[in-house]
Amino acid sequence: MSRLVYGIDDRPPLSQTLPLGVQHLVAMLLGNITPPLVIALALGLGSSDTTLLIQTALVMAGLATCVQSYPIGPVGARLPIVMGTSVVFMGTIIVIARQYNLATAFGACLAAAVVEVAMAMGIGRVQKVFPPLVSSIVVILIGLTLIPIGMDYAAGGQGAPDYGAPRHLGVAALVLVVSLLLNRFGRGLWHHGSILIGVTCGYGLAIATSQVDFSSIGAARWAALPRPYPFGLELHWGPILVMAVVYAVSAVETVGDLTAVVAPVGREPTRVELRGGLLADGVMSSIAAVFGGFPNTSYSQNAGLVSFTGVASRHVTAVSGVLLVILGLVPKVSAVFATLPPSVIGGAGLIMFAMIFSSGVVILHRQVELTQRNLVILAVAIALGLGVELRPDALSGLPDWGRTFAGSGLVVGALSAAVMNAVFPEDPAATRVSSARDGFVE
Repeated sequence: MSRLVYGIDDRPPLSQTLPLGVQHLVAMLLGNITPPLVIALALGLGSSDTTLLIQTALVMAGLATCVQSYPIGPVGARLPIVMGTSVVFMGTIIVIARQYNLATAFGACLAAAVVEVAMAMGIGRVQKVFPPLVSSIVVILIGLTLIPIGMDYAAGGQGAPDYGAPRHLGVAALVLVVSLLLNRFGRGLWHHGSILIGVTCGYGLAIATSQVDFSSIGAARWAALPRPYPFGLELHWGPILVMAVVYAVSAVETVGDLTAVVAPVGREPTRVELRGGLLADGVMSSIAAVFGGFPNTSYSQNAGLVSFTGVASRHVTAVSGVLLVILGLVPKVSAVFATLPPSVIGGAGLIMFAMIFSSGVVILHRQVELTQRNLVILAVAIALGLGVELRPDALSGLPDWGRTFAGSGLVVGALSAAVMNAVFPEDPAATRVSSARDGFVE
């Protein structure tokens, strides 16, 4: 971790604040536009709807980031938190939209946000329900359930007539290789912006091989404000219950990021900061749903950037929030992002989704005792989660609301892990697994 350069309330000179804010923007930009792009591709939306989803994602992420830096009443942590569209919700939104429609997905995002607001008011109970064992299983399942989606797009997109064609795989491979090389050997912005640079290279190859259609850019306006309910809004109990569980998962992620951004200043987040951060997460996600935006969450890569640079100033992250809003108010910018072909998104998505999986493994390794009890919970929760995700037809006999609820591998895995953790008694210390030698229970 770098030494502290600027504290949370320090104001760096403008000559430093602006480039530091841009650096945060580069670190999160692709992560913010990927969920709406993947969802739009999965649902077969047209270019204008895709542009609108990206535009709203940019604006709402920017506003949420500003609120975290400069709170409105109790909403906001007053910390250097960068917010963005949450990948945690992506698979669930696709399932709900396919089973019902996009209006129902937005209705669930709006109604279920109250769960995170309630968790903010009872922050002490959150960590009891989601200890490291449960949260690590959840993070692992997020990565595992998204990797097949990334692979589909790397091959050209599910249902594409030339699915698996070498031109698609070649573009995805270029994105993957460039991103990995820069991440391992690059320095400064070359390192922090490695995936964005990899996407730029893949996009260039896609253009050179006639895989990009620019016609939608000319039709997009230069300036526009998000409008309420662009896709409608419908409320159904099944999708709301599923989304409520995912909001609980997102809250755990936010608590971790809030802890990470104050680590450089040598302390833990206060209860007021934790409550304000979660309130901003829930409130801003509900507002986003009204305007056709998907739920927001804190971005771990930006929390890592704070630790890496030693710049913990909330005024710096506020600059990145303002820049996001400006980008979102220019539909032509969103239209350019909307032209990214599936293979480009797939190459980048495979890296991001795999890193989510590895983050879960890190939590498991560092914070969880590998007792027989914990290994059983880990194995069963992941088996159930992957089982319903990979074989959804096994639930075809359930009613619609049941298929929506039990058809999400993330929801099934998270709930089963939480229930088993609450019911199964702790093992004696003697049953810890010896991973160093043979993996058998001692």
